[in-house]
Amino acid sequence: MIIEVLKSKIHRVKITQAELNYAGSITIDEDLIDAANMIANEKVQIVNNNNGARFETYIIKGERGTGTICLNGAAARMAQVGDIVIIMSYAYMEMDEARNYQPILVFPDADNKLIK
Repeated sequence: MIIEVLKSKIHRVKITQAELNYAGSITIDEDLIDAANMIANEKVQIVNNNNGARFETYIIKGERGTGTICLNGAAARMAQVGDIVIIMSYAYMEMDEARNYQPILVFPDADNKLIK
């Protein structure tokens, strides 16, 4: 049996921009993408802690070290600048592999930067 499990999560980052007139996606600082073992074009689920919205989109690489978290296109309607979100990616695994898999969890600081 194959099941879908949490692969990685960027926990509690702040939306820095919302660009409605753009092809849909989320732009994420490349440092955060790397730390979470995510890649450009990967499907992610976004959960907005401020308004409860949940939606899916895909990743675009943002400039490294900037802390950018920008919702683009229709996704820009799902949050406001300053809202706190959780970004999650999932993977399909065999049940035995999933039982032992430990997701990668990233906890950035208040400026969306990696804590060193």
